[in-house]
Amino acid sequence: MDFALLYWHWIVFGIGLMLLEIFLGSFFILWFGAAAIVVGILMVPLPAMSVIAQVLIWAISSTAFAFAWFKLIKPLNTDKTKAGLSRESLLGEIGQVLRVPNGEQRGKVRFPAPVLGSDEWLIISQEDLDIGDRVSVIDLSGNALIVKKA
Repeated sequence: MDFALLYWHWIVFGIGLMLLEIFLGSFFILWFGAAAIVVGILMVPLPAMSVIAQVLIWAISSTAFAFAWFKLIKPLNTDKTKAGLSRESLLGEIGQVLRVPNGEQRGKVRFPAPVLGSDEWLIISQEDLDIGDRVSVIDLSGNALIVKKA
Protein backbone atom coordinates (compact mmCIF):
# COMPACT_ATOMS: atom_id res chain seq x y z
CA MET A 1 0.00 0.00 0.00
CA ASP A 2 1.44 3.34 -1.06
CA PHE A 3 0.83 6.24 1.36
CA ALA A 4 1.12 9.82 0.15
CA LEU A 5 0.13 13.11 1.69
CA LEU A 6 -0.91 15.75 -0.80
CA TYR A 7 -0.68 19.50 -0.34
CA TRP A 8 -4.40 19.85 0.34
CA HIS A 9 -4.21 17.26 3.15
CA TRP A 10 -1.83 19.55 5.02
CA ILE A 11 -3.91 22.66 4.35
CA VAL A 12 -7.12 20.98 5.54
CA PHE A 13 -5.27 19.62 8.59
CA GLY A 14 -3.92 23.11 9.36
CA ILE A 15 -7.31 24.77 9.02
CA GLY A 16 -8.82 22.03 11.19
CA LEU A 17 -6.25 22.67 13.94
CA MET A 18 -6.87 26.40 13.73
CA LEU A 19 -10.63 25.85 14.03
CA LEU A 20 -10.02 23.55 17.00
CA GLU A 21 -8.14 26.44 18.62
CA ILE A 22 -11.36 28.46 18.63
CA PHE A 23 -12.99 25.92 20.94
CA LEU A 24 -9.98 25.22 23.16
CA GLY A 25 -8.58 28.74 23.57
CA SER A 26 -5.09 27.58 24.53
CA PHE A 27 -3.43 29.67 21.79
CA PHE A 28 -0.93 26.88 21.26
CA ILE A 29 -2.57 24.61 18.69
CA LEU A 30 -2.75 27.61 16.35
CA TRP A 31 0.97 27.29 15.66
CA PHE A 32 0.67 23.60 14.74
CA GLY A 33 -2.08 24.57 12.28
CA ALA A 34 -0.01 27.41 10.80
CA ALA A 35 2.94 25.04 10.36
CA ALA A 36 0.70 22.50 8.58
CA ILE A 37 -0.43 25.21 6.16
CA VAL A 38 3.24 26.11 5.53
CA VAL A 39 3.93 22.46 4.64
CA GLY A 40 0.88 22.45 2.34
CA ILE A 41 2.13 25.58 0.57
CA LEU A 42 5.63 24.09 0.22
CA MET A 43 4.10 20.94 -1.28
CA VAL A 44 2.62 22.86 -4.24
CA PRO A 45 5.97 23.39 -6.02
CA LEU A 46 7.51 20.21 -4.53
CA PRO A 47 4.83 17.49 -4.85
CA ALA A 48 7.32 14.61 -4.66
CA MET A 49 8.50 15.48 -1.13
CA SER A 50 8.71 12.41 1.12
CA VAL A 51 6.34 11.99 4.08
CA ILE A 52 9.30 12.04 6.47
CA ALA A 53 10.48 15.39 5.05
CA GLN A 54 6.93 16.76 5.32
CA VAL A 55 6.59 15.75 8.97
CA LEU A 56 10.07 17.08 9.73
CA ILE A 57 9.24 20.47 8.16
CA TRP A 58 5.95 20.52 10.09
CA ALA A 59 7.71 19.79 13.40
CA ILE A 60 10.42 22.40 12.82
CA SER A 61 7.89 25.01 11.69
CA SER A 62 5.63 24.31 14.69
CA THR A 63 8.55 24.69 17.07
CA ALA A 64 9.74 27.88 15.37
CA PHE A 65 6.26 29.46 15.40
CA ALA A 66 5.63 28.56 19.05
CA PHE A 67 9.08 29.81 20.09
CA ALA A 68 8.63 33.06 18.16
CA TRP A 69 5.26 33.64 19.79
CA PHE A 70 6.21 32.92 23.39
CA LYS A 71 9.71 34.44 23.38
CA LEU A 72 9.52 37.32 20.89
CA ILE A 73 5.96 38.49 20.22
CA LYS A 74 3.95 37.77 23.38
CA PRO A 75 6.28 39.73 25.73
CA LEU A 76 5.59 42.84 23.62
CA ASN A 77 1.88 42.55 24.48
CA THR A 78 2.16 42.69 28.28
CA ASP A 79 0.07 45.38 29.90
CA LYS A 80 2.33 47.51 32.03
CA THR A 81 -0.37 49.86 33.30
CA LYS A 82 -1.90 49.39 36.69
CA ALA A 83 -4.80 51.83 36.18
CA GLY A 84 -8.12 50.75 37.59
CA LEU A 85 -6.61 48.38 40.13
CA SER A 86 -7.70 48.26 43.72
CA ARG A 87 -6.37 51.25 45.66
CA GLU A 88 -7.03 49.62 49.02
CA SER A 89 -4.70 46.72 48.30
CA LEU A 90 -1.81 49.16 47.77
CA LEU A 91 -2.27 51.42 50.79
CA GLY A 92 0.08 50.67 53.68
CA GLU A 93 2.44 48.47 51.67
CA ILE A 94 6.08 49.01 52.60
CA GLY A 95 8.91 48.84 50.09
CA GLN A 96 12.48 49.96 49.48
CA VAL A 97 13.44 52.92 47.29
CA LEU A 98 15.46 51.93 44.19
CA ARG A 99 15.48 55.29 42.42
CA VAL A 100 14.91 58.66 44.06
CA PRO A 101 12.23 60.92 42.56
CA ASN A 102 13.56 64.34 41.53
CA GLY A 103 11.70 67.09 39.70
CA GLU A 104 9.50 65.60 37.00
CA GLN A 105 11.25 62.21 37.06
CA ARG A 106 9.49 59.66 39.20
CA GLY A 107 11.32 57.35 41.52
CA LYS A 108 11.00 53.60 41.82
CA VAL A 109 10.21 51.34 44.77
CA ARG A 110 10.54 47.57 45.11
CA PHE A 111 8.29 45.52 47.38
CA PRO A 112 9.48 42.27 48.98
CA ALA A 113 6.50 40.45 47.44
CA PRO A 114 4.66 41.45 44.26
CA VAL A 115 1.78 43.85 44.84
CA LEU A 116 -0.99 43.55 42.24
CA GLY A 117 1.31 41.55 39.99
CA SER A 118 4.37 43.81 40.09
CA ASP A 119 7.21 44.09 42.57
CA GLU A 120 8.47 47.45 41.21
CA TRP A 121 6.36 50.61 41.01
CA LEU A 122 6.93 54.27 40.12
CA ILE A 123 6.71 56.62 43.09
CA ILE A 124 6.07 60.26 43.94
CA SER A 125 7.07 61.74 47.28
CA GLN A 126 6.87 65.16 48.95
CA GLU A 127 9.69 64.12 51.30
CA ASP A 128 13.37 63.87 50.44
CA LEU A 129 14.23 60.20 49.95
CA ASP A 130 17.48 58.31 49.60
CA ILE A 131 18.13 55.04 47.82
CA GLY A 132 17.47 52.23 50.28
CA ASP A 133 14.90 54.12 52.39
CA ARG A 134 11.83 52.17 53.46
CA VAL A 135 8.63 53.87 52.34
CA SER A 136 4.94 53.30 52.93
CA VAL A 137 2.22 53.82 50.31
CA ILE A 138 -0.25 56.54 51.32
CA ASP A 139 -2.12 57.17 48.05
CA LEU A 140 -2.24 56.54 44.33
CA SER A 141 -1.78 59.01 41.47
CA GLY A 142 -2.44 57.50 38.05
CA ASN A 143 0.05 54.66 37.69
CA ALA A 144 2.40 55.96 40.38
CA LEU A 145 2.29 55.53 44.14
CA ILE A 146 2.48 58.43 46.56
CA VAL A 147 4.76 57.39 49.41
CA LYS A 148 6.20 58.64 52.69
CA LYS A 149 9.10 57.38 54.79
CA ALA A 150 8.12 54.39 56.88
